[in-house]
Amino acid sequence: MKLDLIDTYQIYVEPFHVDFTGRIFMGLLGNHLLNAAGNHSQKRGWGIGALNETRHTWVLSRLSIEMTSMPKQYQHCQVKTWVESVMKLFTNRNFAVLDEDGNPMGYARSVWAMIDMQTRKPCDLLSLYDGDICNYVVPEEQNVCPIAGHGRFRFKDAQLARTIGTYYSDVDINGHINSIKYIEHILDLFPRERFEQGIRRLEIAYKTESYMGDSLSFYLQPVQSGEESCEPKEIDVEVRKNVSEESAGEVVCQAKIIFN
Repeated sequence: MKLDLIDTYQIYVEPFHVDFTGRIFMGLLGNHLLNAAGNHSQKRGWGIGALNETRHTWVLSRLSIEMTSMPKQYQHCQVKTWVESVMKLFTNRNFAVLDEDGNPMGYARSVWAMIDMQTRKPCDLLSLYDGDICNYVVPEEQNVCPIAGHGRFRFKDAQLARTIGTYYSDVDINGHINSIKYIEHILDLFPRERFEQGIRRLEIAYKTESYMGDSLSFYLQPVQSGEESCEPKEIDVEVRKNVSEESAGEVVCQAKIIFN
């Protein structure tokens, strides 16, 4: 049976999936996006289970989520996902989040690499499995993802906000700190008031892996202010691991949060 290039993943928002505003946690929405990606890949022979047999796995390199409205408690929604393009070392995957009537609530863009589980080095996607992944790229006219691509980060005067440890619940099947856990830790840096109106856009770029036992230091850099005398609406965040008096640490990921 020939599979459609675009998959649909169903979401139902339980009460324990939402924050104090009644909207789904951004981290949990991110998990739904990754689950949709995993299901899409699994059906086509590119899922984690099949890849692990040849000692390969997917790792998320970049993720940008832009929402006009967030799913709410008891709401039925769906995520549509598809492969936009494939390059030698990376593949671009997009998402559309729709309400129960099929109206867009937001979109997301992501970049993925496949790595060798032993060397932790990227693999050539165009030659792996005879380049079969290229069979799942959607035609240009089907790639409807009207949000901006991934931006660049420039940190000049970021200020340390918090340093935390990493523990059992931070680690995923790949043995490193889970990509969504970074998002949750980053959002925990901000006070309750910042979430009253919600988040319009979140971008995150993953630079290197961190592991259980590493310490993570979070540095904030305001970028764009809202109204005069208000808190900045756009803030960049850099996460470094194992910062000490002797070392500036290593950059693990960089993110941008834009509040409504």
